[in-house]
Amino acid sequence: MSGEWGRERGTGRGPMSYLWWTHERGSVHYDVMVTLILAFIFLTPRLWNYGDTPKPDYPAGQIRAEANPAGALIYEVPSSMVASPGGVPADADLAAAIAQVAGPVTVQQKAPVKEIGGRVVAWKVWAEKQGTGSRE
Repeated sequence: MSGEWGRERGTGRGPMSYLWWTHERGSVHYDVMVTLILAFIFLTPRLWNYGDTPKPDYPAGQIRAEANPAGALIYEVPSSMVASPGGVPADADLAAAIAQVAGPVTVQQKAPVKEIGGRVVAWKVWAEKQGTGSRE
């Protein structure tokens, strides 16, 4: 067999020609190599977990507060601080957790913050400090 892998040196055939990239641009072999490289680049992140997740810019397990454009405060309460058997914490539990850092509040709205897998990692809570009244 004259066309064994790696036997024909200098003719650009065999696995070594792929390693040394000896095929002409525009040839079928060149297109195959480019296709394999692009497939590797775009498909491997979906197949393997490289563990390259961004690190949060705040300490884990703490309540964060941010102001929305209307001037109200939005708190992000980690789900570990308000664990509830039904999965959805009561407004009173969220208010008690926020009260530790911001004083007494009234919960107006809440929404789960989910990670990519769908697990709830925190609760976003729109709250108003008690005794301040609404701004109308």
